Amino acid sequence: MSGKITLEEALKSGVVQLDRPGAEGEPVVVIDDFSLNPDALLRRGREASYGEGGKHYPGQRAPAPSAYLRERMNLLQAVLTEVFGMDGGANLVECNFSIVTTPPDRLTPIQRLPHFDSTDPGYLALLHYLGGPEEGGTSFYRHRASQFETIDASRLDTYTGMLQEEVREYGLPKRQYFSGTDQQFEKIGGVEARFNRMVIYRGYRLHSGDIAQPERIGAPDAAPRLTINTFLAAKA
Repeated sequence: MSGKITLEEALKSGVVQLDRPGAEGEPVVVIDDFSLNPDALLRRGREASYGEGGKHYPGQRAPAPSAYLRERMNLLQAVLTEVFGMDGGANLVECNFSIVTTPPDRLTPIQRLPHFDSTDPGYLALLHYLGGPEEGGTSFYRHRASQFETIDASRLDTYTGMLQEEVREYGLPKRQYFSGTDQQFEKIGGVEARFNRMVIYRGYRLHSGDIAQPERIGAPDAAPRLTINTFLAAKA
């Protein structure tokens, strides 16, 4: 889409979908058919050389070409300013291909719970699916005891303390990828994966990937869940 576009125009045309799941009203933006050449991104992602994804990510990562975001820069700018209030723009933090490769029985305790990416409200996650519904989308959660749906710096100590207390009460979380609702977390919304779909949300909201068929992770004939994970930080 060339030229300037307002959020109102994008919503009316169906290019952008905007939802605010939960009581805190945090936005989740969905843009379908995001890339103009998604097959090239898919090929590049499948051929990339992957390394460890960090202590919290249950898989591996490889650098992705952030320049592809420029294809939809006008639309992204409209979303960033009119939905997320980033009038001053944003800086690229990282952009990676990500594949889920950790079997459920090898997950660390923190990988078995909904998580947040940052306590900074100006930190955005752009999650680009390069697979379909069979690879699993993303769900958003509320922590039952605190009623927190987002974790900023002012809530971090309280939330961490409550999790520690819950470990003492319930034990460590089961060796599985989190999904649905349980005694600690309530699912409040979600986005289904679709090839070439982009979902944008603030990184401080509690979320978890919906890992379909986790028992097949690592199987010789199983393609891992492949996404591009981009993080942006609001300019000061």
